[in-house]
Amino acid sequence: MRKALITGISGQDGSYLTELLLAKGYEVHGLVRRTSSTVRTRLEHLFSDPSIYNETLFLHYADIDDATTIRRLLMRIQPQEVYHLAGQSHVGASFEIPESTCEFTAMGTLRLLEVLRDLPERPRMMQISSSEIFGRPAVAPQNESTPLNPVSPYGVAKAFATHMIRVYRDSFGFFACNAICFNHESPRRGESFVTRKISLAAARIKLGLQKSLTLGNLDAQRDWGYAPEYVDAFWRILQHDTPDDYVIATGQSHTLGDFLDAAFGAVDLNWQDYVRTDPKYMRPAESHQLVGNPAHAIKTLDWHPHTKAPELAALMVEHDMAALS
Repeated sequence: MRKALITGISGQDGSYLTELLLAKGYEVHGLVRRTSSTVRTRLEHLFSDPSIYNETLFLHYADIDDATTIRRLLMRIQPQEVYHLAGQSHVGASFEIPESTCEFTAMGTLRLLEVLRDLPERPRMMQISSSEIFGRPAVAPQNESTPLNPVSPYGVAKAFATHMIRVYRDSFGFFACNAICFNHESPRRGESFVTRKISLAAARIKLGLQKSLTLGNLDAQRDWGYAPEYVDAFWRILQHDTPDDYVIATGQSHTLGDFLDAAFGAVDLNWQDYVRTDPKYMRPAESHQLVGNPAHAIKTLDWHPHTKAPELAALMVEHDMAALS
């Protein structure tokens, strides 16, 4: 039985990756932060299954800055694969908490690499990077060779982590890879993220539970994909013979207005009747023209993005309608 360790296991991607690895027969170990709350709704269905929890799925308390505890866990578990998903991942929030964003997202990755460097048998490692490392790119679409030009503290932190993966791969022979992920969403997305704000608002307005929605820049363009498909790419990256970096994206760009069209259209509403804008929701620096070229992943990993932004918006609204009803 292969063993995998997932940092950030309780997040959107972590929960889907856990399900994928369990289905493939892995023993899965996850790092979780010791907080006052023990409720982790994305994994609750696995916790409640006695044939899974503490049988093939194990949780361990450790913050990403706790190198000593992580080293002990890795020595004891001896996983063949490490999926590094943990970090402060909210771009807008990174302007308010830049120090902690860099501490956990940038330095957390470096600390993990240093722990792995000392292991007698190093596992393969994948770090989830972000399209925010490109910031305001000079070319579109972006691929693995596009110069990095981040415009947010989050983007800067991810750029640092992305470069460190490459440094350790080239300098120390690590099997270390970057999954440079463009925006990927699902019904498990946190409610502070704009796509989930939209899907919840569409459902609540349709059900008479909410009257309006206030957003920032409706012209912002993103390449939105479906999270369960992206975690499949994570697994494929670590099964390949050689370590490399991969852009994981759909190759299609949509504005926030397009996403609103699809989301509110799923419940037969016109979003322009309900959506307002407010400058306070604008980012100090907005990324532009972020659309990925996944050709390398498609060719090398035989990975394909199937769900595009309009279908994604509709399925998120349908989920929220069912949950609220």
